[in-house]
Amino acid sequence: MLPRMPSVHVHLADRSYDVIVEPGVLTQTGTLISNLGFAGKKVAVISDETVARLHSGTLTASLQSAGFQHSLHTVPAGEASKSMTHVETLCREMIRAGHDRKSLVIALGGGVVGDLAGFTAAVFYRGVPFVQIPTTIVAQVDSSVGGKTGVNVAEGKNLLGAFHQPRLVLVDPETLRTLPDREYREGFAEAVKHAAIRDAAMLDELAALDPQTRDVPADLIARNIAIKARIVEQDEQETLGIRALLNFGHTIGHGIEAAVPYGEMLHGEAISLGTRAALRISEKHGGLSREASLAILKALDRFQLPLVLAESIRTETVMEKLATDKKFSAGAIRFVVLDQLGSAKVTSAVTADNLMEAIDHLRTAPSLT
Repeated sequence: MLPRMPSVHVHLADRSYDVIVEPGVLTQTGTLISNLGFAGKKVAVISDETVARLHSGTLTASLQSAGFQHSLHTVPAGEASKSMTHVETLCREMIRAGHDRKSLVIALGGGVVGDLAGFTAAVFYRGVPFVQIPTTIVAQVDSSVGGKTGVNVAEGKNLLGAFHQPRLVLVDPETLRTLPDREYREGFAEAVKHAAIRDAAMLDELAALDPQTRDVPADLIARNIAIKARIVEQDEQETLGIRALLNFGHTIGHGIEAAVPYGEMLHGEAISLGTRAALRISEKHGGLSREASLAILKALDRFQLPLVLAESIRTETVMEKLATDKKFSAGAIRFVVLDQLGSAKVTSAVTADNLMEAIDHLRTAPSLT
């Protein structure tokens, strides 16, 4: 057994679970899920074609050594796979493979796979347990924890879904070494978000990372997970306004992401743009200092994340997508702003004109000095 690395416990009563962050933990999957009481269950592994080629062999070998019967189900890589069509296809494949209400689903992949597999697990036979094994920065520091699952429709991102908490999350930092540069860098938009809303000191740690390597400390990943876990524990289904803090940069970011064909812009790239827009609004309506805003922009720029919106993406189109965003309540805008580094709040004082001005502002290059 490898020496135990940082782990985070998510406290949610009978839905509580552990997030284990450990290099090489992928090889221990079979043993770890057996220890949860799933020994003898059939396992459906859901992945995308790229991740399956790289990592499914290691995972299935671990499952086999622990005595699990399993089947592998793949979808094309990319955001377009987050659809009801693929949910139905996966469910039918699992039925034909002999899975039933006693089966276990494992999501092996990035945020797209985690959202899709989690939603599939939520609806298969009215809900079966699942385990998250995230393989990207976005998924490891953010989307694999918290129980939000879902798929996209033409009208917007993640508009169909369910809250379905995983039984276990296994984070293996070694999987990051197989990521292409662009997919690796985009995930740091979520880490910067966590620093911005809850842990200003983390910006210095992110600045110390070399974007050209894949050496992300396990304790830094665990620190991000802990930030999200503590917020989720307070407001699991986003009914109190606390979990909404995790949407910093996402309101406009999701609008931008939905304004282009899915997959053309990566999630973290859109969130980087949404973060710059949110910083603009925070300076004007939240009391955020220019110095604090600049620190966040520099962190995004360090990972070569976009800060300028293409002219081809019309402000009107982004606003149309925002109108259907699930972060709006009864048509009212609920926007997350910063008042200082590490401190966020939700406000209803932001208007549509404020949003449009912030989007238009993205068309000019920022001054980072």
